[in-house]
Amino acid sequence: MMRYIMNRKGIDSLESLRQQALDNGVEFIACQMSMDVMGVKREELLDEVTVGGVATYMERADKANVNLFI
Repeated sequence: MMRYIMNRKGIDSLESLRQQALDNGVEFIACQMSMDVMGVKREELLDEVTVGGVATYMERADKANVNLFI
């Protein structure tokens, strides 16, 4: 459904948006604790995703001009 709506509104695909973000230096950090709680393994993530805890996230966020926590 989301892909259909995005396409209908002329929005790039999720894959394209992800690649654009990577090309512009965005770092994706997956929360290790959340992964443990939800049973997600490193092998299930995209290669470009960094796995880290709160300390990793806070260190990167402290140095960043822009920060988004989801």
